[in-house]
Amino acid sequence: MYPVITQCPVCHDPLIVARLYCPSCATAIDGRFSLGRLAKLSEEQLAFVETFVHCEGKLTRMQEELGISYPTVRSRLEDVIRALGYEVDASATAAFVVSEDERRAILADLAAGRITSEVAMNLLQGKNSADA
Repeated sequence: MYPVITQCPVCHDPLIVARLYCPSCATAIDGRFSLGRLAKLSEEQLAFVETFVHCEGKLTRMQEELGISYPTVRSRLEDVIRALGYEVDASATAAFVVSEDERRAILADLAAGRITSEVAMNLLQGKNSADA
């Protein structure tokens, strides 16, 4: 079997399912049926969602599984969220504005007692420690 296409190959508008068929008893139902939100995703986005489920939604595990950086995983997740028709929470995105090297340095400073946990949180969120 071939996967269901979701866009018209001529005009690229969304397709609808117009007929359902049972191969066991030959029952056919005609109508207008939705494919659901997941049908809006590209093959790449669907593969990402499958990996997300496999990794139990843990982005750090996805980073390891896919061999990409945490910000890239986060960006791809945001692409999927938008493709499903939802808004991306800007405050959640803002929490990941520092690079991986900066994050490690901040956590090392915290572990060594050079900064407080409050200062570390502000720095990880891209805020100056004086902004808090």
